[in-house]
Amino acid sequence: MVIVAAIFMVAGLFVFAIATIGFLRFPDFYTRMHATAKGDTLGTLFFVIGLALYYLHHGFCWLGLVQGIKLILIAVFWLLASPTATHALLRSAFESDLSPWTKDGKAIIEWPPKRRDK
Repeated sequence: MVIVAAIFMVAGLFVFAIATIGFLRFPDFYTRMHATAKGDTLGTLFFVIGLALYYLHHGFCWLGLVQGIKLILIAVFWLLASPTATHALLRSAFESDLSPWTKDGKAIIEWPPKRRDK
């Protein structure tokens, strides 16, 4: 059980490292936020599941069970809250006229959209 917990924690650290590399290498705010949001969510999920398994490796004692359940609830909360917060940040950046990076520098979408009066 300890080996499985260690594998989950190492996988979480690996995902965090890859997200950091993505943050440093990507060209604009949107792609950087995508890399960090995905890596942050998945890395936290892996690492917290590994911690929960580590606390449960001595058997199902009361303290280990309570700590494991708390960690799983933290993981579920993080799984719901992190993408929501990232979406809110990206939406506010888009509405503040921060345009995504393109090779030719042209806008990929017209914003705000023109009204079509019939």
